[in-house]
Amino acid sequence: MMNLYNYTLTQLENEMVELNQKPYRAKQLFQWIYEKEAKSFSEMSDISLSFRDVLKERYSLTLPKVFLRQDSTDGTMKLLLEMEDGAKVETVLMRYSYGNVCCVTSQVGCNMACSFCASGLLKKVRNLETHEMVGQILVMNNLLKEEGKGEKVTHVVVMGTGEPFDNYDNVISFVRIINDQKALAIGARHITVSTCGIPDKIRQYGKEGLQINLAISLHAPNNELRSKLMKINKAYPLETLIPAVKDYIESSGRRVTYEYILLKGVNDSLECADELANLIAPTFAYVNLIPYNEVIENSYRRASHETVKAFQDRLIKKGVNVTIRKEFGSDIDAACGQLRAKHEGKPQ
Repeated sequence: MMNLYNYTLTQLENEMVELNQKPYRAKQLFQWIYEKEAKSFSEMSDISLSFRDVLKERYSLTLPKVFLRQDSTDGTMKLLLEMEDGAKVETVLMRYSYGNVCCVTSQVGCNMACSFCASGLLKKVRNLETHEMVGQILVMNNLLKEEGKGEKVTHVVVMGTGEPFDNYDNVISFVRIINDQKALAIGARHITVSTCGIPDKIRQYGKEGLQINLAISLHAPNNELRSKLMKINKAYPLETLIPAVKDYIESSGRRVTYEYILLKGVNDSLECADELANLIAPTFAYVNLIPYNEVIENSYRRASHETVKAFQDRLIKKGVNVTIRKEFGSDIDAACGQLRAKHEGKPQ
């Protein structure tokens, strides 16, 4: 049985034709499940009883279950969600002045094995299906609705556990659905996909015709350091990554953001800032400096506030557009992957 949240509008139109229905049925179903938030096919009163029976036999409207919830004093909400097969993933809601940002997970576990990251403490089990990613947003919306403030998720970042471009087709379907005006209608400029850097997928993403943002997890200004921090750099060194980013910018007309976690005594020197500015100069991109959420399983520590500010100032002097990411959830399991690893246990 297929989950109805798995389909883009175009895919569902094709599905309806195969069932000898008119394509408009797809728009009708989208209206029921996204605009009217129907929880069952029985609620779909303008669809014939006979076709509702067909829908019940072929499709489900199952959403992930909230297995565990953590709430921060700053308003951040972190969920450990359970899928139908028992797999558990994290998703996070962060409340900014400009809206509610949901950080979505794309895989159960992660094989990228970045040395500073909690996501890789439990290795990849499988990719998430499109409906399991859509479900993360819908569950958050349901919880926001319970607060009675009329709020919804307004921004989405695919920056949770996993490498989104290692689950490319499902992630692309996911962003198309949440961006669709007949579905969740989240603006393209309010959606960001983050990748560790898979060159062929970066180029493919640039040709999708989407206006969705792209972020590159960089975290080091040279191959020697980046290979120590991120194993993916051994397969795709900076000499292959940066040209792919340039091709993406040319084909999409969109700028990218480089994410750079500052680790004390590792990649936070002014020399690193100078190297970083020179490295990314050809791509004319933004840099988002990220204070590190410490993970007990490794020895990395966060750079001091003074060091972060000095690093930012140095990049600004080099002509780089740079921001420092606001911190959320410091009183709960802030680092992505921590909550799941704590619950399920780390590999021995």
